[in-house]
Amino acid sequence: MHPFPAVNSRAPFIWHGGDYNPEQWPRDIWDQDISLMQESHFRVPTVGVFSWVSLQPEEERFTFEWLDTILDKLANSGRLICLATPTAAQPAWMSQRYPDVLRSDDKGIRNHHGRRGNYCPTSPTYRRFAVQIAERMAERYAKHPALLIWHVCNEYGGACYCSQCATEFRNWLQKRYSSLDDLNQKWWTPFWGHTYTDWSQIEPPYANGERAIHALTLDYKRFQSDMLLQCFQLERDAIRKFSPDIPITTNMMGTYPGLDYRKWAKEVDVISWDCYPAPKDHPSDIAFLHDLNRGLRDNQPFLLMEQTPSSQNWQAVNALKRPGILRLWSYLAVAHGADAVMYFQWRRGRGGCEKMHGAVVEHSGRADTRVFREVSQLGAELEHLKDRTIGGVTHSRVAMLFDWDNWWAIEDTVGPVRDKQYIQTLRQHYAALWKQHVSVDIVFSDSDISTYDVLIAPMLYMLKPGVAERIEAFVSKGGSFIATYFTGYVNEYDLANENGYPGPLSHVLGIWNEEIDALYPEQSNKIVMNDGSGKYVCNHLCEIIHCEGATPLATYATDFYAGSPVVTRNSFGRGNAYYIASRPEQSFLDAFYAPILAEHHIAPTLTVPAGVEIAQRETAQGTVLFLLNHATDAVQIPLQSKKRFLNLLNDQTVQDTITLTQYDVAILTAIDDEKNQGAKGQ
Repeated sequence: MHPFPAVNSRAPFIWHGGDYNPEQWPRDIWDQDISLMQESHFRVPTVGVFSWVSLQPEEERFTFEWLDTILDKLANSGRLICLATPTAAQPAWMSQRYPDVLRSDDKGIRNHHGRRGNYCPTSPTYRRFAVQIAERMAERYAKHPALLIWHVCNEYGGACYCSQCATEFRNWLQKRYSSLDDLNQKWWTPFWGHTYTDWSQIEPPYANGERAIHALTLDYKRFQSDMLLQCFQLERDAIRKFSPDIPITTNMMGTYPGLDYRKWAKEVDVISWDCYPAPKDHPSDIAFLHDLNRGLRDNQPFLLMEQTPSSQNWQAVNALKRPGILRLWSYLAVAHGADAVMYFQWRRGRGGCEKMHGAVVEHSGRADTRVFREVSQLGAELEHLKDRTIGGVTHSRVAMLFDWDNWWAIEDTVGPVRDKQYIQTLRQHYAALWKQHVSVDIVFSDSDISTYDVLIAPMLYMLKPGVAERIEAFVSKGGSFIATYFTGYVNEYDLANENGYPGPLSHVLGIWNEEIDALYPEQSNKIVMNDGSGKYVCNHLCEIIHCEGATPLATYATDFYAGSPVVTRNSFGRGNAYYIASRPEQSFLDAFYAPILAEHHIAPTLTVPAGVEIAQRETAQGTVLFLLNHATDAVQIPLQSKKRFLNLLNDQTVQDTITLTQYDVAILTAIDDEKNQGAKGQ
């Protein structure tokens, strides 16, 4: 990781801005834009995304003059620049002259020019041109006084299945495996007689080719993620030659399935990501994604690089954000670690597939719209906050384990059900903690878990080397570990564990898994608590497990496995390991986690009404407490007795209680009365 401990150090405030595409507009609009940016406190425009052909209209001709002009205009008006390389969409001349830059689909057929992200990540031609434009931009603008951060490409993703990728895939495999025999053994190729006798026989997992060897599909996903990462690294390194002191990032996409962002996180200077929840998503689902991005670089702040100010255009139904939701969800991001609140897009384009995507400035170009007023209010508040939340970290005692390799392996497995619902399961467990106002760090298979009290690992199907041993050590020292159905089935090569499930975790969990039953959507079973505390519906998957040291906490109610364990606890060293063998209804998890949290004395800072979220960030200036009202009604929140707080959004002092209206937010810091009195006495 490049050492940029405080990305906001050059601009120590929450960055407020977003994607700006001046090349789409005549120059007489530019001054209007800058005037509107000033009015809306839009301080950090992102410039350069998708502008490759505007900067290089021909192979040997570069036209940077327009970019010089707009950057100077923005700088003279007090803007600071997030400068993007334009490499997400290559010019048509490049695709026409060098067709090897185009991707091939999953049948190996070369795409025609168009769309975006339609470049082959292993194409030497694409890489050469991408490095060239990055170098030229860095050489020209590295010393620009407004340059704040470099933004490489845009939303890397997708996959290519061309002949060049096939060749590079074989090279990648020869570095990963010691020999072809080693690969055949770890891929289990004797299945259906698919053993390879020469490296040249290995092809990508074409849609009309080899899809029966799941390890091949898994490795191809790893390979494509690595190749796109190499593209980023090449541009990053080209920029760094001329601009060594400016941080470099690229915008990620939450739980995007195609890239292992944990590996990518080690290569960027700061995480930035694009948050586009569905209008009906629960706040806990959005919070989970922010915490995921905060966790990618081990609990470091991130940049919210994109969100829509109003509506999206690509979902089945694109409802508007209701009045107040933009502000609420922006502060939700800040509460969970964001040091920037930015948008796509500044001004709606008049044509193309995103002309109906929300923007700060609509097609009317007016400043008297609801959305513009809301953006302006938010921008003024963020400006008023200054550096009071910048660099703040979250101290969590609960962690949840997420892993892209695990997700890929789960989704590629044929059976026992088609829709495994890995992400939904993670969110379900996360929601139980969110409701109890307990902060959660998202951790990964290579994370240090020793500092936590509770570790939750839903559907940890794939166990990478060393993970089981570290979980055993965690529990032995007093931690509580929670595992679920579909745990410990395979190793990192997607080979089933020789001694059954949950594989290397059998000892710490004290169970073995005999069978797994798949239920149709209309079917369900019930979890019957042995202490008589209740019955809960369970569905989707039901494992038939046996205790080998564990204590049953609940049993199934029906079917031939009625009476067999469904929830267990195993005492191991000074801690406990729990297993949940079926997918339960949400109310079960709400009840299940409460005593575990109580055992570790994990409790929220305040008692608040339903629909209110609490979050904390620790800054150099002290603790900052966020209160977010996701409810449609006003609420009264009791504060800690004998304490006075300052609401940083309006500088009002509050004590005893605070009232939040619909979708309202408060950001509080405790007032140290003793210090204040001492200061007055002086």
